[in-house]
This record gives sequence, structure tokens and C-alpha cells, in this order.
Amino acid sequence: MNRLIAAVLAAAIAAPAVAVAQTPPATIGERYIPAPWWMREPVIASIGQVRTQVAANRAGFSASFQSVDRTAADASRKAADQIRALSQALAAYGVDVVRVETTVSTRPLYDQYRDEGGVLRDNARADQIERYQADATINVTVRDTRVLERVYATVVASQPTSIGQVWFNLEPDNAVKTWLQGEAVKDAAARARAAASNAGASLGEVKVIDPTGRACETDVLAGWPAYGSGGLATDVDFEPAFVPPPAPPPSPVAARGAGAPSEEQIEAARLALQPPLRELTDRACVVYALN
Repeated sequence: MNRLIAAVLAAAIAAPAVAVAQTPPATIGERYIPAPWWMREPVIASIGQVRTQVAANRAGFSASFQSVDRTAADASRKAADQIRALSQALAAYGVDVVRVETTVSTRPLYDQYRDEGGVLRDNARADQIERYQADATINVTVRDTRVLERVYATVVASQPTSIGQVWFNLEPDNAVKTWLQGEAVKDAAARARAAASNAGASLGEVKVIDPTGRACETDVLAGWPAYGSGGLATDVDFEPAFVPPPAPPPSPVAARGAGAPSEEQIEAARLALQPPLRELTDRACVVYALN
């Protein structure tokens, strides 16, 4: 029994110690705060910040085809017929290169009259419908911008009722992200080496490598934690290791259905569409010992 009581008392005494151990090392705003463990000896904390410009690798636009007929079914069918051959021609590129979404909407066109003020108004009654207007819309997303000019020319040659502005976007792949993170670490090392040399010291072993950069944002003089800017970014040039050749267009047999534009019409409608450059940034923190 005495052993059991002693064990219970020991557990009760140890419980507050666990709670104390989980308490944060400092409170924001305190005058004196403990320094990080890696500042118990002379160190230099360097933030690497880099930026580069990469060409947009996504593009897209939309086009609409309009049809008017006496019945909603006929109007929808004619509008769908206008985009059927076009959507088949674009689908021949494959979903990894071009993605196509098509929709068809129909609305009634009412008999119109002029009111006492001479304003033309619609007689919006079910028995006063004169025609139906159907709009077939095709939304195109180009995932390989090397075929953008040809895809756009194919849609233009199909003579849509309206065509939207081309948009561009950058979705960096894992290779670009990894490369840029490596450049940020290199930049942190270069900044630390230059700073130590200018101060008459030399770099020792690496203490901390933090890809997020947050480890270098601790300010032991002003209070912990204190976050601020790390300075101006270093410009780096992105050079892809391998640039594949342009994707070949679909074969004329597979791409050209009934009503699809001919090769001559596509080439006549071709325009220069160059993807713009988009900026990418990254940062990293590296802490060195000083000799």
C-alpha cells in the first residue's frame, strides 16, 4: 500500500513539470527573451531570396456560335452542329495537350412592340414567342502553348459568332520548384560568405537549413518572434534542361470532320500568340557558424 501511495504522489508531482515543459520559451513583448539554441556561439543567419521569370505554360479562350430557329430543339441542334466538327478537331490533339468544354444554352425571342413612349419592349408571354436563340459555347484550355497558335487559328477559321480574349497562366512543375528552391539556398550561402568576408571572418559548419526562411526571422534584440523583410531578391535565369520539339498537329484525316476548317483556312487565320513571362520567387534560410 505504501508503494502504491508513493507512486500516485510521484505521478501527481510530475504532472505540473510536464505542463511547464510545454510552455513556450518566451512571451511576445517581454523585455528579455531566450535566444535560439543555435545562437549560443557566434553564427551568421542568411536569408536567400531569388526571383526568376518563366514563360506561361497554360492558355485558353472561349468562342460562341449562335443559331436562331422556330423551335428550341431545332435552334439547339443547329448550334450544336456548328461546334461538333470543331470540338472533334481539337479533341484530336489529346486531353494532355488541349481540353475542350462545350455548352449549349437556349432562350426565347419574344414578339416586340412599342409602348406609349415609343420604347421597344418584349411581349414576354409564352404565346408571343417568335423564335428561339441557341448559343453553343466552346471553352478551350491549351496545356501545351506550342500548339496555341494553331488551335486558335482553327477556332477562328470555324467562323464563330464571337471569340473571347486569350488568357495565359503559369503552373510551375516540380522541376521548376526544385530548381528555384536550390537557387534560394545557393543565394543564402553566397550572401553569408560575402558578409563574413567583409567582416573579417570565415564561415564554419552549417547549423540550420530552413527552406521556409522562418528560422532567420527571429529577432533576439527586438523580441521573439519578430518578422520582417529579408531585403531585395537576387535575379536568376531559368534555363530548362531540355526543350522538347513542338507537338505535331493532328493528322488531317483524324482532325477534319464534316464542317471543320481546311488547312488553308487555318493557316490564313493564324496569328502570333507568344506566352508572356511570369515571375516566380522563393526563399531559404541557412545558419552558419563563424570562425
